[in-house]
Amino acid sequence: MKKLEKASLRMSIFIPMSIIFLLAIITGIVAPEAFFNAENAIAQFAFENFGWLFQISGLIFLALCIYLMCSKYGQIKLGGPDAKPELSYWNWFAISLCAGIGTGVLFWGVVEPLTHMYNPPEVLGLTPGSEAAAMFSMTQTLIHWTFLPYGMYAIAGVTIAFCVYNAKLPFQVSSTLYPFFGEKIKGSVGAIVDNISLFAIAGGVSAILGVGTMQIGSGLNILTGIETGKMLWIAIVAGIVLTYVISSYTGLQRGIKWLSDNNAKLFIVMLVFVFILGPSRFIVNFGTQSTGHFIQNFFERTLYMSPIDGSPWPRWWPIYYWAIWLAYAPLTGMFFARISKGRTIKEFMMVNLVLPATFGLIWFAVFGGAAVNLQMNGAGIVEAMKAGGNEVAVFEFLKNFPGFKVTSIIYIVAIFVSIVTLADSMTSTISSLSTTAYNDDQAEAPGQVKIFWGVVMSSLAIINLLSAGGKISGIDATKQISTVAGFPILFFMLAMAAGGVYMIVNHKKYDKVNGMKEESK
Repeated sequence: MKKLEKASLRMSIFIPMSIIFLLAIITGIVAPEAFFNAENAIAQFAFENFGWLFQISGLIFLALCIYLMCSKYGQIKLGGPDAKPELSYWNWFAISLCAGIGTGVLFWGVVEPLTHMYNPPEVLGLTPGSEAAAMFSMTQTLIHWTFLPYGMYAIAGVTIAFCVYNAKLPFQVSSTLYPFFGEKIKGSVGAIVDNISLFAIAGGVSAILGVGTMQIGSGLNILTGIETGKMLWIAIVAGIVLTYVISSYTGLQRGIKWLSDNNAKLFIVMLVFVFILGPSRFIVNFGTQSTGHFIQNFFERTLYMSPIDGSPWPRWWPIYYWAIWLAYAPLTGMFFARISKGRTIKEFMMVNLVLPATFGLIWFAVFGGAAVNLQMNGAGIVEAMKAGGNEVAVFEFLKNFPGFKVTSIIYIVAIFVSIVTLADSMTSTISSLSTTAYNDDQAEAPGQVKIFWGVVMSSLAIINLLSAGGKISGIDATKQISTVAGFPILFFMLAMAAGGVYMIVNHKKYDKVNGMKEESK
């Protein structure tokens, strides 16, 4: 990995984004109510006018991934026949998992199944706590956390990878638009697209930082009695930022690779621990039936909008998820593309779609199933959530297993490392986009730029949490900023998928690898 110690700033990206984010931070400090109201207005507009497109787009991206994987195009090797992989299958999978859903499942693994089961949308007429409500809950949870989010990541990643390694276009997300704009993607079009992508991912990372910060704060409060709140949140965010900036500074091979490797192993240890010491028989039965309901009701539940009853539930759940996955997709895809050289498209889809999505199915079957069983037997997890917020759920859950303090510490460490891993990969990508490193898939941006963006994203997370005040919960505040971040990306992702897939399908026209090799002979 080479280092661009003297890489210059890419002013068309760095200046406008710096101004926008600094203005947002200042507004959040000086006029938090105005900051909140602006976010709310944008989120509401996106839901009311384009909620249907959010829902449909996820299915489109997943269908395209399946088509590329199962068709003859799955045999195309990214980088050409002689390209060599940079990572082992395990490291590749671990990075994909941790940079994708890894942070979220630690928070929502217990929270979401119980939330939907005991508080389903009233308009559906489900009895809270019933088996029907439990099946609805698990179906919706699995829709949110398995194949659809990774379908968004994978379609972005594979199209960028083909553009960079096979079509020999610049290492930037806008290269997927080459069929529409030609060489303009290297100029103004590329700058516009990269600005939008950077805005979205910074908002998305800020949302994840906010959720993780609240969960770590609640865990420390339960274990040590330290009062959770603004000061503790700021201290936690500062620690996270310091760690992931240091990790990002060290580069892919040392920082991200080491973190994701150990974090994925920690996930597996936690899964085994809960399964063996929890209600194993119930977990297997519950997971089996939930998977059946997930398959049977996949399309109906994925496209639920409540147009007649007017339930606000779709805005605060599926639309939020599609927005945050979309916010991450272009730059997560760019990161996935960076580590996929030397692999076929079929391999790419297996490691960046099928395997992590299957892991999500298993995770929610184990943690969700155990949580449901414990709650039914009087564990009081739902009651604790009502009293202390969703962020206390997993610690109330862990009280039902041996070694509560030890397992809670391990869980807090897992949350911390997961956030660091995600923020690390995204900080590296954002920094590359805002410097001349963006045009080289093997280059690292300067450390000062990584520190700058690390501080910006952490500041957004804190401002967003504090600006909500008593109007909505901290969790809902993070959902709101996610919707704002993902809204503009929705339209770009559709164009990106269309352009990128068109190039892959017409690979004989766009693939320059073999042509260049022939010329060199």
